[in-house]
Amino acid sequence: MLVTEMLKLAPSAEQGEALLATMRACNAAGNRVAEVAFAHRTANKMALQKLVYAELRAEFALSAQMAIRSIAKACEAYKRDKTIKPVFRDLGAVAFDQRILSWKGRDRVSMLTLSGRIVVPVVYQGRWLSTTGATMRGQADLVYRDGMFFLAVVIDVPEPPQGDEPDTWLGVDLGIANLATDSTGQEHTGKAVRAVRYSNRLLRARLQAKGTKSAKRLLKARRRRESRFTRDVNHVISKHLVGKAEDTRSGIALEDLEGIRDRVTVRKAQRADLHSWSFHQLRTFVTYKAAIAGIPVRLVDPRNTSRTCPECGHIDKRNRPTRDDFRCTSCGFAGPADHIAAINIGRRAVSHAADDAA
Repeated sequence: MLVTEMLKLAPSAEQGEALLATMRACNAAGNRVAEVAFAHRTANKMALQKLVYAELRAEFALSAQMAIRSIAKACEAYKRDKTIKPVFRDLGAVAFDQRILSWKGRDRVSMLTLSGRIVVPVVYQGRWLSTTGATMRGQADLVYRDGMFFLAVVIDVPEPPQGDEPDTWLGVDLGIANLATDSTGQEHTGKAVRAVRYSNRLLRARLQAKGTKSAKRLLKARRRRESRFTRDVNHVISKHLVGKAEDTRSGIALEDLEGIRDRVTVRKAQRADLHSWSFHQLRTFVTYKAAIAGIPVRLVDPRNTSRTCPECGHIDKRNRPTRDDFRCTSCGFAGPADHIAAINIGRRAVSHAADDAA
């Protein structure tokens, strides 16, 4: 299983200056390649290499592989949207592959800069790098954020063998008011996350109206703070769900919510909540934590999970008179709507398992 880890570096002052100079040169070179790509309307790496390789080596003092990586970065950005010319920030992330980066054990990394090779200590090695059998894969991205250097590294973590098909499945309903509700009835409220996002939306509107440099710096800082807060909440929820499944020897059943933003219709006042909903991140966290614990995860069809009665099977839109409540119009069975949905999700995973066995 592949996971991405952010490893914190601790360069000396001299090494830090060398890294910053290298990042500026690589991004300036990327902007030059983007200009040529946009002018010639091509994202072909070989064609662009013939046009700009020598210029990048001479003008920006890049090594051969740094020039190649700058060309690749511009090509990838231009491919995403050929109607605009890509522009890279001075200190945007820079890719280092195996030719210009090598590891000296787990706590030091050798990196090529404009002024030569430097060996930089790694002060935070993360969780997955220390896992038995974990290996680093492919390139690493050098990131400069808030005055600190990080390496974004892809790590191949071995998955433990999964046992027999579980007899029970922990159904999990993902939502906005409640970020997650499981089939035991436990809710993980999204109230705190929504409050933070609402406060930030109001502040964002005021700062965007000002448009000053200090306002833009504050906007960036608030955006990152909100992202870190949401990420932490999702980590806590996913860890709890996987722990509960492990304790009860259950699998985890989740709704397949791909394309949900395009399928659902909400009132204008709810659009911001829908489009800032980080269900994909939460599902990703649950999936990789479950994989490491050897717990199967199954995605099920989410249609009518909150309108189906778990007692008699009756499906009716009127079974859910309000967002929070469920009451079957056929048998009268009632309960919290999110809990009902989670029960149905868990049961669908059981039926899918039976279908697969058949």
